[in-house]
Amino acid sequence: MIRKATHNDIPRILELLSQVNDVHAEGRPDFFIKGKRKYNEEDLLKIINDDTTPVFVCEENDDIKGYAFCVIQDLSQCDNLRPDKSLYIDDICVDENYRRHGVGKKLYEHVVQFAKEEKCFNITLNVWAKNPGAQAFYESMGMTVQKVCMEQILIDN
Repeated sequence: MIRKATHNDIPRILELLSQVNDVHAEGRPDFFIKGKRKYNEEDLLKIINDDTTPVFVCEENDDIKGYAFCVIQDLSQCDNLRPDKSLYIDDICVDENYRRHGVGKKLYEHVVQFAKEEKCFNITLNVWAKNPGAQAFYESMGMTVQKVCMEQILIDN
C-alpha cells in the first residue's frame, strides 16, 4: 500500500534516510558523511505537514519498505518558462532488505499518478553519477536525461 506519510512514520523514515545517505557516502565519500542523514525529526515534521512537499511511503504488514519525497514546484513566476507545475522527486529510498522486489516501481508509479492528478507538466529528479543502478532504474521507468550537472572539485581531501 502506498500512502502519504504521517508523523508516526518519522522514526522509520529516519532509518531509511540513514541508509540512502550511506549509499551516497560509499559513492562519494569526499562529499557525503557516512552515518549522517539529510533531514532530522523536526525537518521531517515540517515536510510532512506541508502540502507542497508530499512524502509517500510503501507499507506492507505494518512495515515501511520505502519512501518518496516530492516537491511540487510552481513555475508560473518564471518569465521564461511555461506557467506550469512540475513535480521534483527529492529522494526515493527502498530499504536495503526489500530492493529489487518492486517497491521502488510501486512508489514511482504512485508519484506519476499523483503528479498527473496535480496536473504537473513533468517529473524531475537528480541522480548521482556514482549510482548507475538508480539511473538505470529511472530510465526503466521511462525517464530521460533532461540536463547534466557538472562539477570541478577545488579542495583536496
